[in-house]
Amino acid sequence: MVVGIVPARYGSTRFLGKPLVKIGNKTMIERVYAQASLAQSLSWVAVATDDKRIFDAVVAFGGRAIMTKITHENGTSRCAEAVALLGLAPQVVINIQGDEPFIEPEQIDALAGVFLQNQSVQIATLIKKITEPAELLSPNCVKAVVDNHGKALYFSRAALPHHRDVPNPAHWLNHQTHYKHIGLYGYETEILQQIAALPPTDLEQTEALEQLRWLQHGYTIHTATTQHQSIAIDTPADLERILQTMPELLTKN
Repeated sequence: MVVGIVPARYGSTRFLGKPLVKIGNKTMIERVYAQASLAQSLSWVAVATDDKRIFDAVVAFGGRAIMTKITHENGTSRCAEAVALLGLAPQVVINIQGDEPFIEPEQIDALAGVFLQNQSVQIATLIKKITEPAELLSPNCVKAVVDNHGKALYFSRAALPHHRDVPNPAHWLNHQTHYKHIGLYGYETEILQQIAALPPTDLEQTEALEQLRWLQHGYTIHTATTQHQSIAIDTPADLERILQTMPELLTKN
């Protein structure tokens, strides 16, 4: 059984109350929930939150909601608590970002497929080929370096791999395939409980990337390639820009 958990908190410093902001005629969290529910691989979807306003909103539109502690520092530990509270033992848990109201169900199915194809997978995530130099060079775009079997070697905000013999980074895409990381995670359930209890590491704190904690502690992260672009909403300005440039997204659900 594969289940989807959507971690959602009210107190975002850059966008207070983000899960409940209206996007067209629906809240952000309802759009995330609706898109995730279309994934064929998921037995069910639940929102894990620490805020009664979000909990009540999810229940009001007919969704499944779980109240979790307010002390969680990241979505991974919130997902782990939610699964434990349910008292169930799904084979795989998919951590679905609560700020991606236009997520494609095919992305979730592709991630779940990694576990179906290989029973030894501990953690999986998505990557996408980078096609624009500006994206490669942006520290806001997390890059992924993978081995020949699709396992992640490293994640960084820097432009990796570095081309020693190509002085101009704007030309690097002509010499090597570079990947960006799409922040959708899947975990084998027992592994989820283990990594949620891991202490932070220096690499994680240096890059501000949680997945480096898992790699540094010796866990493996498999990847699957997607063609779909991630459309995350971190600030009110992000939402306004997306709706102005891509109004057709409102028809997704």
